[in-house]
Amino acid sequence: MAAGDQSTAQTMSQEWTEQLSVIGAQYQALMEEMLGRMVPSDAVEAVLEDVRNSFQAGAESLMRDPQLLWETQWQLMQDQAALWQQAVHHADGKPSETLITPLPGDRRFKDEAWSQEPAYNALMQQYLLFSRSIEGLVANLDGLSPEHKRNLTFYARQLVNAMAPTNFVSTNPEVMRRTFETRGQNLVDGLARLRADLANSAEGLNVSMTDRSAFEVGRNIAVTPGSVVMENELIQLIQYAPSTEKAFKTPLLIVPPWINKYYVLDLRPENSLVKWLVDQGHTVFLISWRNPGPEQGDLSWADYMQLGPIAALEGIEQATGEKSANLLSYCIGGTLTASTVAYLTSTRRGRKVKSVTYMATLQDFREPGEIGVFLSEPILQGIEAKLERDGYLDGRVMAYSFNLLRENDLFWSFYINNYLKGEEPAAFDLLYWNTDGTNLPAGTHGWYLRHLYCENRLVQPDGIELDGVKIDLRKISTPSYFVATREDHIAKWESSYYGALLPKGPVTFVLGGSGHIAGIVNPPHKNKYGYWTNDELPDSHEQWLASSEGHEGSWWPHWQEWMLKGGYVDQDKMVEAREPGSGELAMLEPAPGRYVKMTIPEVLGE
Repeated sequence: MAAGDQSTAQTMSQEWTEQLSVIGAQYQALMEEMLGRMVPSDAVEAVLEDVRNSFQAGAESLMRDPQLLWETQWQLMQDQAALWQQAVHHADGKPSETLITPLPGDRRFKDEAWSQEPAYNALMQQYLLFSRSIEGLVANLDGLSPEHKRNLTFYARQLVNAMAPTNFVSTNPEVMRRTFETRGQNLVDGLARLRADLANSAEGLNVSMTDRSAFEVGRNIAVTPGSVVMENELIQLIQYAPSTEKAFKTPLLIVPPWINKYYVLDLRPENSLVKWLVDQGHTVFLISWRNPGPEQGDLSWADYMQLGPIAALEGIEQATGEKSANLLSYCIGGTLTASTVAYLTSTRRGRKVKSVTYMATLQDFREPGEIGVFLSEPILQGIEAKLERDGYLDGRVMAYSFNLLRENDLFWSFYINNYLKGEEPAAFDLLYWNTDGTNLPAGTHGWYLRHLYCENRLVQPDGIELDGVKIDLRKISTPSYFVATREDHIAKWESSYYGALLPKGPVTFVLGGSGHIAGIVNPPHKNKYGYWTNDELPDSHEQWLASSEGHEGSWWPHWQEWMLKGGYVDQDKMVEAREPGSGELAMLEPAPGRYVKMTIPEVLGE
């Protein structure tokens, strides 16, 4: 070896030795932090117990049907033999047919090495064959309760996806290239990012999804002009400034969810539902929920109703002089809105709401979707114990749970990018919103999970009592517009449909394309996803879909036409556009206000 080459080799060796020393120190610090956090809460212990019970139920099913296990193993052996034969052909330079390829939409194996390099290609196929084998085994298990089958399917999927070769340094070609290019600096940076994310997590690991320094609420997101015109301990009521000379006589109140912040409906001007509504001529009001802490732990569902929609309706009457308003609600905000309209109906004040719209809303919780995995009785009891002790549920825990419902897209992809590649996450407004969570007060959240998700009492006549008043959704005569989305994994459209069968008043049900967010926040100018309509409401969602009519583009214009044709906005009685502060309510501060800017660490004093 020449002297220059020897010197270069020694330098590289020294650099790698130093990097490995840094990596070792980072790893030791990480382990110390993780060990210090390994005192599981009641809820975590309950989840772990449910995992054990689900796999035990699966094992007992296999014991009753050993033939299924034998057939699965035999097929896997045949697949492995075929894969080995393929490797032999590759070594001999002979062409061979690929046994299995990733499903459409599986972006884990997009790097060319997975298809071009025989070793990585064989590794990918081996993993995909194993995944298919486990999926088929669980799907064919007999004798399991629906709950055990659903939970076992979910937990098995989590395990299999965690084992993907893309999640490990030595079996991910992109990471290996990056490691050699940076001489291990990506691993040093990744461990530092992992420690930082762990420090900012409650339970589990909340991976960073976006460059949070790129956004600021009120500066480049949530920028539709307006003013806070009323506030109480739970909400700020925002009135948006008009963009038209005339406005519809009847104002519009938006009731967003409080599990996340409202500005998913007002991210940027080009995709803002709030701005679009203002531009159509609506006088738009919106509830901005407070990010609660332990001090708000006793707030009940009835408190959310009284301090939220009912207080907002009273404020709107003061601001505009109108005794009724149209309600537009979203997700859990829609569930509360349904409770509110039923309550107003039972107290002979139903006319305060001229029409009500429910976006991606559950009223009938018969099929809650995969989120039901976290709501078995033992897990619910664990959550209730934690709520009673802390007075709130940390919003970061809720975010972690929801991310696991789409683990490859919302967890592992960021895990690889941040911790293995050592890269900064990109700036993306929707992911900024997704990581800007809110806490949930114990009194409200525990009641919601127990009475609605688990006992489905909202659909029962007089099944719920709010402030001494029993409510019944079947008595609602207010015209209702339901819009669900076909790929929604949080508020499944099948369940949303059965909520639409409850009111006695006129109901329109619309099914949008895409999922819980993209299908709702779907501005017309993008002409995406499409939607389905049906003038009839048959007894089942299958019948509705079979006889529905498809349309291109966004459902927003269809909703606006429904509002106009129904006379819910008094189109023939247009008024001068209303400026915030022009009525009895003064402007308190510019939109978006203080409440929406309250972060979880600030609320908890971290």
